Amino acid sequence: MSHAPQIRIPATYMRGGTSKGVFFRLQDLPERAQAPGPVRDALLSRVIGSPDPYGKHTDGMGGATSSTSKVVIIAPSTQPGHDVDYLYGQVPINESFIDWSGNCGNLSSAVGPFAIANGLIDKARIPGNGTVTVRIWQANIHKTIVAHVQVTNGEVQETGDFELDGVTFPAAEVQLEFIDPADEGDGDGGGAMFPTGQLVDELDVPGVGVLKATMINAGVPVVFVEAAALGYDGTELQGAINEDKVALEKLEAIRAHGAVRMGLVPDVAAAAKRPLTPKVAFVAPPKDYVSSSGKPVAASDIDLLARAMSMGKLHHAMMGTASVAIATAAAVPGTLVNAAAGGGTREVLVFGHPSGTLRVGADVKQVDGTWVVTKAVMSRSARVLMEGAVRVPGDAF
Repeated sequence: MSHAPQIRIPATYMRGGTSKGVFFRLQDLPERAQAPGPVRDALLSRVIGSPDPYGKHTDGMGGATSSTSKVVIIAPSTQPGHDVDYLYGQVPINESFIDWSGNCGNLSSAVGPFAIANGLIDKARIPGNGTVTVRIWQANIHKTIVAHVQVTNGEVQETGDFELDGVTFPAAEVQLEFIDPADEGDGDGGGAMFPTGQLVDELDVPGVGVLKATMINAGVPVVFVEAAALGYDGTELQGAINEDKVALEKLEAIRAHGAVRMGLVPDVAAAAKRPLTPKVAFVAPPKDYVSSSGKPVAASDIDLLARAMSMGKLHHAMMGTASVAIATAAAVPGTLVNAAAGGGTREVLVFGHPSGTLRVGADVKQVDGTWVVTKAVMSRSARVLMEGAVRVPGDAF
């Protein structure tokens, strides 16, 4: 039996925030994979090494975690006033599909640097030394992200002193602005920041009980619940959750029922085919704890504790999109997140996550009695890990 030889596809392996993924220019993909559909999904899944029943991604570029099983496609923007279109795919480890339903806030920090380095930004806009503002159209959720990227001698500055908990080494800071991050843009979330119309709902989850929940659509749809209602105190690290099969099942049930309540899926069964969104997270008031790296985190240094699930597992730090949701919900008096942070009004806060702390901010206001968020801000870093080409068996797609 003959087999097609491997094909070579130009690609860049990048870290962005606490995630990493394989970046492609749309024009570099095989012609059959330049349009959405099963051919593209099969190709990109094979690049990552999914589906992998062994859960290791040994035969691909993935890292066998939700933070490292990602693909990104960048193209010149089709939208006025934007530089590039950014399409993000979350690749399940042991499933044969790609979830295109949301954004990756962490990898958003790598889009600007990639665009500059790959000739997608007019050279006339790139100073010898300074900052380049890259306007990004997030094609999954139809939103604008503005990245401020440092350049030195006309090239992206990747090294620096900016430290990000959850990332081992310091690098150059990339400032991100998520513009009007509420609503998924395609009507998927009902168009409102609070899709149910309530700041706090009662969510009846069979096998779990009735939980108070703040369901918000800002950056990404998130179902927030109180840590105490789950028997937690908010200081949990990955082992406490990810090694507890019963806990994982309960948290997935909460996520699935929240998805229905938010109008994202028609029924609980459909939530399984949409594992990327919504997220489920739990929050608690500040408390001393020790992060996964052994670094002490003092209650006095944070405003609240937050833990979030990603693709069925507790995230090792915090997703960038969930950070937007945390900042936004914390700024709205009456939400569970705001209550965990001590109530009142706030534009900036620091929250504790498994790997340490993160500072985020959001501008919110009421318009005709409805809460809206105009902008959320945070800093991340990004770095090229490898560039060149990936190889994929030609008969894989």
